[in-house]
Amino acid sequence: MIVDQKYIGLISVRLQKFSKRKHNLFTFRCPYCGDSKKNKNRTRGYFYQHKTDFNFKCHNCGKSTSFTNFLKDMDTELYDQYILERYREGLTGKGTVAPEPKFEFSKPVFKKGLGIPKASTDPKAAGYLAGRKLDPDKFYYAERYMEFVNKFKHTYDDIKNDHPRIIIPFYDEEKNLLGFQGRSLNGEKPKYLTTMLSEDNPKIYGLDKINKNETVYITEGPFDSTLIRNACAMCGADLILGDLGINDCCYIYDNEPRNREITTRIGNAIDRGFKVVIWPRSNDHKDINDMVIAGLDVQTMIKSHTYQGMRAKLEFTNWKK
Repeated sequence: MIVDQKYIGLISVRLQKFSKRKHNLFTFRCPYCGDSKKNKNRTRGYFYQHKTDFNFKCHNCGKSTSFTNFLKDMDTELYDQYILERYREGLTGKGTVAPEPKFEFSKPVFKKGLGIPKASTDPKAAGYLAGRKLDPDKFYYAERYMEFVNKFKHTYDDIKNDHPRIIIPFYDEEKNLLGFQGRSLNGEKPKYLTTMLSEDNPKIYGLDKINKNETVYITEGPFDSTLIRNACAMCGADLILGDLGINDCCYIYDNEPRNREITTRIGNAIDRGFKVVIWPRSNDHKDINDMVIAGLDVQTMIKSHTYQGMRAKLEFTNWKK
């Protein structure tokens, strides 16, 4: 409940007419329907406590959901931080405290397998990965992706358009399966599909591979993380890994100075005091994978272009020009 109250405070700045009515009851204009069109001072959106959790309810449009899902809809970055903090604090989906987070699913590990073959066994999957200078033995192959996903978590009712994908599994430090990402092979959209077995699981690839006693490099995608030492990947999220006990970390974003989302994330990481890699302007390759394919010494480049604090801000400003 304390974590929920903290994040209610953080999201409140984005909610119109936000007000605390009484202990554990907050009102504001509903961001889903826009609330009353006749009276801009009406506040029919509510956060209220139910047992140990907070929920959202709008008495204008009838929208009702958990605070977790509300946060996910309103601010994905804040949602990811919230999920990590719950994970760190040992909060289960019901908001109760447990000494160690436990996941309600089987505990497959690489030795036991996922019930599908390695990507190296399929010519097309292996060819794609090898062509990107990636190791096909680090990934898996599902001939029927939707059917594979449904075995772990029922996600697809209609599987008539099932298709093959490369499978990228997400494990925690103890090799518990957290979820997986599927990369299309035949041009299916979206290119990447991610399934987490619980919404409380951090969407991070490589937690089972890193050494927290050394600098942990954090890339945007799983493929990039396998090409450098001691790295994990934030799969579409911007996370504070200190919440998982990773205190010495360096963020590596794609080399796209015209991409507003990326520049915003880099700026936020610098403002939070983290180390970041600012790519040299002479490097015109988009990401680590493209740099490796081009034959660049990426590890050395990362080491010589890691910055923090005021120097990071100066290099960041020059990089964006």
